[in-house]
Amino acid sequence: MEPLKTIFLALFVVLASALYSTNAKTQEHEFVIQATPVKRLCSTHSTITVNGQFPGPTLEVNNGDTLVVKVTNKARYNVTIHWHGIRQMRTGWADGPEFVTQCPIRPGESYTYRFTIQGQEGTLWWHAHSSWLRATVYGALIIHPREGEAYPFPKPKRETPILLGEWWDANPIDVLRQATQTGAAPNISDAYTINGQPGDLYKCSSQDTTVVPIDSGETNLLRVINAAPNQPLFFTVANHKLTVVGADASYLKPFTTSVIMLGPGQTTDVLIQGDQPPTRYYVAARAYQSAQNAPFDNTTTTAILEYKSAPCPAKGVSIKPLMPSLPAYNDTNTVTAFSKSFRSPRKVEVPAEIDDNLFFTIGLGLNNCPPNFSPNQCQGPNGTRFTASMNNVSFVLPNNVSILQAHHLGVQGVFTTDFPTQPPLQFDYTGNVSRSLWQPVPGTKVTKLKFGSRVQIVLQDTSIVTPENHPIHLHGYDFYIVAEGFGNFDPKKDTSKFNLVDPPMRNTVAVPVKGWAVIRFVADNPGAWIMHCHLDVHIGWGLATVLLVDNGVGLLQSIEPPPEDLPLC
Repeated sequence: MEPLKTIFLALFVVLASALYSTNAKTQEHEFVIQATPVKRLCSTHSTITVNGQFPGPTLEVNNGDTLVVKVTNKARYNVTIHWHGIRQMRTGWADGPEFVTQCPIRPGESYTYRFTIQGQEGTLWWHAHSSWLRATVYGALIIHPREGEAYPFPKPKRETPILLGEWWDANPIDVLRQATQTGAAPNISDAYTINGQPGDLYKCSSQDTTVVPIDSGETNLLRVINAAPNQPLFFTVANHKLTVVGADASYLKPFTTSVIMLGPGQTTDVLIQGDQPPTRYYVAARAYQSAQNAPFDNTTTTAILEYKSAPCPAKGVSIKPLMPSLPAYNDTNTVTAFSKSFRSPRKVEVPAEIDDNLFFTIGLGLNNCPPNFSPNQCQGPNGTRFTASMNNVSFVLPNNVSILQAHHLGVQGVFTTDFPTQPPLQFDYTGNVSRSLWQPVPGTKVTKLKFGSRVQIVLQDTSIVTPENHPIHLHGYDFYIVAEGFGNFDPKKDTSKFNLVDPPMRNTVAVPVKGWAVIRFVADNPGAWIMHCHLDVHIGWGLATVLLVDNGVGLLQSIEPPPEDLPLC
């Protein structure tokens, strides 16, 4: 009887997987990276876009679908595309960060990204992961439930992606180049945008302000994405409450708020009710600025929430939309209250026992001016150059082979596996830090993890140069945020605050200014996964590291072989 039972079981598994995949589709797209004239703030720039669109195309898929995207580079810069938040199970070659999982796509070349969406639903996005190209090369990636399955909340009447961006009245690559040459902080942006448009409060912009439609009695879903390169943002809608139902393509226990905060890289799904008098209301976003004495773009971008049944104004009369109030730029209390509201919808399986307990300090630094540099190459504070680090290591990308290729092929001399699992020196991280600790050590150091390892990482902000809220993004994984707090993390007293029942799952954690966050996950996805601050200015300065997860046992626990068209360096 036993062999028969085994055959039946095998048949059942085959049938189940066939049913499971019948609805799953393969979607093919072509992305052409090209320079396109884009006019904003009265000036036209030759802007790098995908298919001539800014922002780029929205991709809509179902959970279980496979995406095949051929990217052809017709621009003058190297480029890669990262599918932000996609787990990339065993398909690390499609993840996209330059010199981490692939060499860049050179001008005139192409590369096809292939990956399957497995068990993820909600709002993600895609963006360039090379230099500062993501300032304009980005778009939404929306994952609907499998066909025949529903949202865990009332089906919205309509869905609107809201991409929050940042615009320089210049070529963003030149802004970065200038900062690299001078060692100073890069110039701040000139505007924020909603779906590529700055809105009514900027010059030459009001005729193109984004309109978000709604009607009385409707419940609509806003899929909000912070695609700004360098600025956490507050987001609100005048006179309307926002019900948060998801973030980073994971569902949440719904809660209602009047304002949300998104660090760069983060997404938040909110339901909005058409329950106000039918007229026009401003949707608005502006900076959350936690770094002290640092210049920032203090402008406000707007779109218009417009009721379809709103009465038409008399000819030549325009009804000014209602403006919402936004939190003060430095309102950390609002950010804390918001992030403390996040819970998974039900009890989740958080790793209780930990195999790898890691403690990473994150923050800025200053390099002394090298002897062969002129003073105008050291225009940071007191004649220095800005830098950044994790555990005092300022990350340096390789430049002639990617880390994943070197790991896969056994190429020596590209990286070392001695990234410190704890700070090399313990100090009062959020207090007055001795100037002797402000200069980190450059290196291409990674942390090796065994397949299946249960990992905890404490992310600790430091007050070196200035404390700041850092959005830390881990590629290839979602993780549970089990706790956040202020001051220096103390395992003796802070462990008791861990939520191991229903913590939220995210791919990017906003580590509190002058504080810490603790994340947990199981290392079940082999590959080379960069973990970095999603403020582009900080990743360029070295606020990053790589987690190198070994293959497990057998094919299903091993990374797939590299694709044949993987770009050469």
